Amino acid sequence: MRNLILLLILAAMTDIPGILEAQGPTLPSLPSGLQVRADNRYFDIHPRIVPANRESTIEIIPRFDHVRFKPDCQYELTYSPVEQIAVKSGWKPKTKEPLTLENRRARITKFFEGEQEHTFVIEEIKPDKKRAVFCVAHVFSLEPDLYALRPFKGEFHMHSNNSDGVESPPYVAGACRRAGLDFMALTDHRQYRPSLQAAEAFKNIPVDLKMFAGEEVHPPDNPVHIISFGSNASISDLYLDPKNEESYREEVAKIQSGLQDLPVGVDPFQYASCLWASSKIRERGGLGMFAHCYWYTNYKYGAPGPITNLLLQKQVFDAMELVSGFDAAALNEMDTNGLQVARYYEEAAQGNRLAIAGISDAHGIEKSEQFGRFYTVCFAPSCDLAEIKKSIKEFRSVAVEAIKGERPRPFGPFRLVKFSHFLLREIFPQHDELCLVEGLLMIQHAAGDASAASKLRLLQGQVAQLYSRYWN
Repeated sequence: MRNLILLLILAAMTDIPGILEAQGPTLPSLPSGLQVRADNRYFDIHPRIVPANRESTIEIIPRFDHVRFKPDCQYELTYSPVEQIAVKSGWKPKTKEPLTLENRRARITKFFEGEQEHTFVIEEIKPDKKRAVFCVAHVFSLEPDLYALRPFKGEFHMHSNNSDGVESPPYVAGACRRAGLDFMALTDHRQYRPSLQAAEAFKNIPVDLKMFAGEEVHPPDNPVHIISFGSNASISDLYLDPKNEESYREEVAKIQSGLQDLPVGVDPFQYASCLWASSKIRERGGLGMFAHCYWYTNYKYGAPGPITNLLLQKQVFDAMELVSGFDAAALNEMDTNGLQVARYYEEAAQGNRLAIAGISDAHGIEKSEQFGRFYTVCFAPSCDLAEIKKSIKEFRSVAVEAIKGERPRPFGPFRLVKFSHFLLREIFPQHDELCLVEGLLMIQHAAGDASAASKLRLLQGQVAQLYSRYWN
């Protein structure tokens, strides 16, 4: 019944342009650029995530008549642990084993050794002895610490028509869910209030998207762009009013007076201003983020190299934007993201571990090549604000870059990147399909459709249910 409701809702919305982009005759490409793999659409495969170094049972259940197990055919299974970690499991390469069916479904019990991906290839042997691959299923086993967490997709940096974006805050929020995001923060330039407007528009509406406060902070005479995420009050208000700006300059001057032995080329006032902003964000319960540190504009980087070096080395902010949503033309002119990724790994090699995020910095949702394709995956127990901030600070995040027409690339700690490749292929496409319908309804609610709320209520909790089924 729920699937029928989803299809009816989606069918009623096909007049909204630009939502689905056809790729091939049957498989739609989602706003995130991901596609549901055919076997994951034809078969119910669960669980997909299992505890490492334990025995678990996987079920593979055909969902449609064209993929039913046939009574006159035999089936064989070839199992492969992708990293070939198999000390205790008794695995032997290229070994085929007969597959016993129970109630027209396959039940496979294995000892899933280590933290790795596992592949199950089912072959169908027809009465004439001809073989064909029937289904390929993928499972990932995790150590207890990561197994206890869930992946949440989110965006820390984007703009509305309150600054230099195009759409209103409620529209941006709906588009975030449409793109497959679990949380978001609107970060208009020098404005905190629009991020609250996004959340207020859905205050009494049953939506699963978490909408947090944010703003892009630009302290006077400081070229560094700073994101304040999750603060309980505005940072910009502390310097926008002329009287407040006077206090700002006095406080920065006091910080500056205590600075000693700055590297050559570092402007003392600019560095003190960054220290001031970081402190104010933390005082207000927020997470400070160094925005697009190698942004190339007007034939130079947005922030001078010496201050960028010092901010990263001293970890003045809680995190850095590792990949930023530059369009193809900008990336061809100067591969900003390539520089930022290279800098991140070099800092790590020198023992300076940096917390990271991926962001779109979208300045117009419907015209953006970046929106929904540059984002962060946070691994946390829940999608609550405190847990999202904690996941960033404790290095439990990856930054995803999915340039249009290219394979999505996650960056960050290797262990999380390895798991994220699996998620991007096997889990997130189904997740994003569910979010798509919710996002469309949120946009309809923002447009004044009184019926959208009741439809959203029918869909509430569906991503949580999907994760509950996919995790053992």
